[in-house]
Amino acid sequence: MKASNTQIQMRKGILEFCVLHIIARGEVYATDLIEELKSSQLIIVEGTLYPLLSRIKNSGLATYKWVESDAGPPRKYYSLTPEGNVFLTELQKTWENLDTSVNQIISTPKNE
Repeated sequence: MKASNTQIQMRKGILEFCVLHIIARGEVYATDLIEELKSSQLIIVEGTLYPLLSRIKNSGLATYKWVESDAGPPRKYYSLTPEGNVFLTELQKTWENLDTSVNQIISTPKNE
């Protein structure tokens, strides 16, 4: 068993939560999302984000609008819907419970 497989699954599991948090701050361009996720070492491949954004939008959690750009084609800016805000609040509670539980387990010293 390789640790890298588990690490990838852990990142995938938390990626949607982090993307929703970033979008919740205000309208965001996909390239800005990618830059923040890369700098946080949550994604390496850009192709990971676009299917996730489509799922989030198709689920009614986010919407987007096209904004004209002076430097090229129009840009798609994402924002959360009211349903997305409710969903994010639920995920936040789940994260806090998981964080507490995991930290309780990993902070328990080994029996020696």
